[in-house]
Amino acid sequence: MSAPLLLFVESNTTGTGRQFAQRARAFGAEPVLLSADPGRYPYAADDELRTVVVDTADGDALWAAVQRLAAGARVAGVLSSSEYYVAAAADLAARLGLPGPSADAVRACRDKSVQRRSLADAGVPVPRFSVAGTVADAVAAAQWQGGPVVVKPVQGSGSLGVRLCRDSGEVVAHAGELLSATVNERGLRTPARVLVEQYLTGAEFSVEVFGEHAVVTVAKHVGEPPVFVETGHDVPAVLPAPEAAALADSAVHAVKALGLGWGAAHVELRLDGGVARVIEVNPRLAGGMIPELVRRARGIDLVGAQVRAGLGLPVDLIGTSGTVGAASIRFLTADGDAVLGDTDAAEAAALAVPGAVDAALYRPPGTRVGPAEDFRGRLGHVIAVADRPEESARAADTARSLGLATALEHAPVKEEMPV
Repeated sequence: MSAPLLLFVESNTTGTGRQFAQRARAFGAEPVLLSADPGRYPYAADDELRTVVVDTADGDALWAAVQRLAAGARVAGVLSSSEYYVAAAADLAARLGLPGPSADAVRACRDKSVQRRSLADAGVPVPRFSVAGTVADAVAAAQWQGGPVVVKPVQGSGSLGVRLCRDSGEVVAHAGELLSATVNERGLRTPARVLVEQYLTGAEFSVEVFGEHAVVTVAKHVGEPPVFVETGHDVPAVLPAPEAAALADSAVHAVKALGLGWGAAHVELRLDGGVARVIEVNPRLAGGMIPELVRRARGIDLVGAQVRAGLGLPVDLIGTSGTVGAASIRFLTADGDAVLGDTDAAEAAALAVPGAVDAALYRPPGTRVGPAEDFRGRLGHVIAVADRPEESARAADTARSLGLATALEHAPVKEEMPV
């Protein structure tokens, strides 16, 4: 008898995409990637992953491809590790009578304006916010808020398009840029609306929720404004008990209020005077290699749990014994224009730090790089483990510094042409 199929609608380009397929095989299913362009995921060819080329933005074409697959084998589940396709995967699972979240809840959650209204109506603490469909509306919203505001697209991922605007001129420029865009970086249509929200300066965290259970709270490191590039994470976050409880309670309350409660949800929050305000809920597993940190620090395999849930198998979120206790990741980013040098030497320098267990540069030597505006500007990562979070954080910071110092060469200064 052939193995049942676990279908993946597209994938994330870094991090857990490959792990999803690996876990499917480990649990006795054959992973199948449905993608408009499988070539954007190098791991698919490296791992000899079965792929089906289909326009994943066309619901009818996607359903026809799934029906063809179902005619030849048993389809046991449909998932996506990409923010942009979780609703499509939920739709397909529902049509096939397979496990998954509510597709309507996922679609509503992915629109940050709808999500934010739902959370506010349910009494979940959130920042002050307005939704704007024109530049003039965005400026008026910022003036109503008073002070700096964050302007972001109502759909997106990886801090794309999220920017701190300190005055009306910056609001005009950034809102105008966002509202003029008709498609995102994946070529999918985007709503002509932006969110204008209160700028919170408190510490930022994420709570990884599975079903309606808060699994772990993660300390987030974010780069300097005006952009909000995530530069690292620590698992677990070290917090006083009242603040830890407030974060977990707000996260679970948010998931329930949005009608989710199946599988993984990644909830981002900031502490604001002791109040845990939800910035956004992502109806998917966390990015930024957070699941790998959770696995190393707590022995809980969130990727495996999501795959098992998609296959309709029992899920166990109890950590394994003998795990280290804490894990940290730091992403390598450039402070200015530079050129990548010897990436192998940079990885070796990072791994020489006691506690460092993983280091990777994402681009080849000779690549010109600059400061990161969003997750696409990350050059690589280092992961460290230790008995305590402060130790893993210190090791990751040291490994990052050594890796960057070895990897980056100053970009040549352009010579001025003679007049």
